Order: sequence, then structure tokens, then C-alpha cells
Amino acid sequence: MNTIILDFLNDLKDNNNREWFHANKKTYDASKQEIETFVDNLVPMIAAFDPSVKFATGKECLFRIFRDVRFAKDKSPYKTNMGAWISKGGRKSKGPGYYLHIQPGESMLAGGVYMPEPDQLKKIRQEIYYNAAEFKAILGHKDAKKYFDGLSEWDKQKLPPRDFPKDFPDIDILKNRHFTVAYMLTDKQVADKDFGKLVAKVFRLMHPLNVFLERALNG
Repeated sequence: MNTIILDFLNDLKDNNNREWFHANKKTYDASKQEIETFVDNLVPMIAAFDPSVKFATGKECLFRIFRDVRFAKDKSPYKTNMGAWISKGGRKSKGPGYYLHIQPGESMLAGGVYMPEPDQLKKIRQEIYYNAAEFKAILGHKDAKKYFDGLSEWDKQKLPPRDFPKDFPDIDILKNRHFTVAYMLTDKQVADKDFGKLVAKVFRLMHPLNVFLERALNG
């Protein structure tokens, strides 16, 4: 991937205001086009193992850079990252997908279901409850563990969820509110000429999790 994105985001972090942004609009447009093209080229690589994404486009997958500051203490108008949610419904999809996050020093790849609706969350927990061994085998696969080690446990609830027995051996898994895995990236990896191949490889390893979650939601 072209370093123009990392360079732009680094500059934006130090100049997060509308005046600077408008003065550097051409650089932003070039950065946006770069990541959209990257996603367009990545989609066929993902579709080789997950055909559900074959019609996705970079434009529909890319998140807006503008922040919603209506209820935020931080009134900075722009995000200091660029992200794309690659799934059959693009960025608006609530189902399983693949997330590309580009941010200097904090880039990452992620997969799974983030912020599921209450009914979706219950379905996922039920599927894990009845198929815990299968779910743990997916997360514990030797190749997958080279890139991510278990679920991201951000925002995990402290108490066991209602409607599930507290003595369930894997109740700790059910406490998660999000069912995602993540692989952190270095800026060097992002700028490497073979970055697309790495992304496709990691997303392939995340695919079994997405298959499990898709079954939970729609099986």
C-alpha cells in the first residue's frame, strides 16, 4: 500500500481542523482513492475463500473520515484513521465481516461481529453454548494463533448473561459483547508491496470464525 495514507494521517493528527483539511483536500482524495483501490483489489482475494463478499466495492466498504461530534467531548472534526468493513453489505452490514484499519502505529486487521444487536448477541451466545468445543477449536487453531490469540475482550461484561446457566464451563466466553479477533500491524507491514497478500492470508484465517457467526445469526 502506498505510504501516502500513513503520511496524510500523520499530518492530520497534528492538524485536525477544517482549514488544514480543506487546504490538503487533494492529498485526502488521493489517500481515499488509494485505500478504495486497495479494497477493490483485495475483494477477489477474499472472495476466493468467502464468495459472500464478491460484489463488495471499496467505496461501499470505506468508512467516512468525518467524526460525529454532536455528543462528544472531543470536537476534532476528523478521524485520524481510515477503515473499511468488507462484507456482503459493505460498511452498513451488521453481520460477520473483515475489518481493515489503517492508522500510523495502530493499524490492524480484524474479523467477526462487532456491536451485535441484542437479538443477534443472544443468537451468537446460544450457538456457542451448544457448540462450545467447535468454537474454541476455531479460535485455537494452530495457524490462526500465529496471528491472533482468542477473542478481543474489550467491553466484556462482568456478570454472566441472563438465560444461560452460571455453571456453564465456558460462561466466560459468553460474557463477551463483541465476537471479534484482531491482528495488529506495523507501519512497515502496511507499506510493504506485498501487504495485500498478508491481509488476504490473515482474513482467510478469520473466515472460519465468520462462518460460525453467520450460522449463528442465520442458520
